[in-house]
Amino acid sequence: MQLIETAPNVNLITKYYKWHLITEDPDDNKFVDCAIAGEAKFLVSDDKHFKVLKQISFPKVEVLTAETFQETIL
Repeated sequence: MQLIETAPNVNLITKYYKWHLITEDPDDNKFVDCAIAGEAKFLVSDDKHFKVLKQISFPKVEVLTAETFQETIL
C-alpha cells in the first residue's frame, strides 16, 4: 500500500458527487465515482457489473479488463 500511496503518479481524490451509474451492485459505484472525480483515462475491472458503463454516454468511463490493461501497458 505504501508503494501505491507514495508513487509520483498517484493523486488522492475526494469525491463530492455520487453518480449512481451501477444499479445491480451499488457498492461498485465508489470506484466509478472515484474514476470520474479523478478524471481517470480508464477503470480496470473484470467485474461484470461495470459493463453497463459502455451504454452510458455521460459521464463517459472507459472500462478495461485486466487482460486488456496488461496488453496496453506492455
